Amino acid sequence: MTDRALHHDDYLASAGRRRLLRAGAGSLTALAAGGLFGGRVAVAQAVDKPADIALVDRVAIRVVTDSYHHAFEPPRNLGSLQVQRLGFAVAPRTPPRRTLQNEWGLSLHVESARGDETRQVLLDFGYTPEALLNNLLLCGIDASKLDAIALSHGHFDHFGGMVGFLEANRGKLKAGLPFYLGSEECFCTRELNVPGEAGSFGALDRDAIRNAGLTVTFAERPSVLASHGFTTGTIPRASFERVLAPTRMTVGMQGALGCAPERLPEAKRALTTAVPDDFEHEQAIAYHLRGRGLVVMTSCGHRGIVNSVRKAMQVAGTDKVHAILGGFHLAPHAPEYQRQTLAELKAINPDFLIPMHCSGEAFIAMVQAEMPERFVRSSTGTRFVFSA
Repeated sequence: MTDRALHHDDYLASAGRRRLLRAGAGSLTALAAGGLFGGRVAVAQAVDKPADIALVDRVAIRVVTDSYHHAFEPPRNLGSLQVQRLGFAVAPRTPPRRTLQNEWGLSLHVESARGDETRQVLLDFGYTPEALLNNLLLCGIDASKLDAIALSHGHFDHFGGMVGFLEANRGKLKAGLPFYLGSEECFCTRELNVPGEAGSFGALDRDAIRNAGLTVTFAERPSVLASHGFTTGTIPRASFERVLAPTRMTVGMQGALGCAPERLPEAKRALTTAVPDDFEHEQAIAYHLRGRGLVVMTSCGHRGIVNSVRKAMQVAGTDKVHAILGGFHLAPHAPEYQRQTLAELKAINPDFLIPMHCSGEAFIAMVQAEMPERFVRSSTGTRFVFSA
């Protein structure tokens, strides 16, 4: 991670300005106040009603980076769900030179289809560019075909591979590629708040984002994602779930790094010390699969996996959830809390539950024991193909 960052200026690219004007004067004022990018800045197209969300015919999700890989995990079909596995990178006459790399982090590649129209999105970048770039190569993912990239929240294990990814793909990404962020809070500097593990947890590199020609696209409200999916926007705390704070967040610019106070909620603008993260900037993303319901991805679910899924349901105006996958942030919680979470997820009644990353082995074992017909084991390199 580099300490480069972009100095203040007030330039807004014309495409971004048009979208800002459509978003309304309040959004325009908020972005202009920040003035932190010398490139494109926009507000994502808001989802004002369920009809604004597309119905898609297929959603294929590739686990690019996660903590676990089992080369002998077999592929299988579970009804309409295809579970495709990536084992060894072998060639006809030469021994393998690469293998999938695992690390504490998460990155997902999503390909959706609506009729003959397809879209590709990269959600998060894992912890290191070395693992991300290696796995993208082995998975056959071409960054030049991406229609958007998105960051779930401002934790290093989700954006640590970003700078290396952007540098490796300089000149290859689509011009003005949208980069979806929950809010300016994603840029705040962070340090670990875990016993025995103090120290910097990084900050997003504005200079790398600008130099890559990305369009920083703020999605503080529920928003359309690459015309096929949608983001949840801010996730309310509306259940028993409580937010743990493994990091502290510092408000303000430190040199040219950090977040602009004027672009944060009023209650946070005057903070002068590092405060525990409340993850108001975290977003989940989802797709509405025709005839089957929602496919919801929660990269970490710090605001609560139940809260996250219910917010997606409310935005889409549906009670039907086809699949929930991603990090559920349950590893640090006590067994009784995990059991209560599982009970709430059972009540939502998804067809498939696919825990990853920070969900924890104890919770994964609970799901496997109590929902065996709906549980699917994830593995780095796996591709889940959900079809209408």
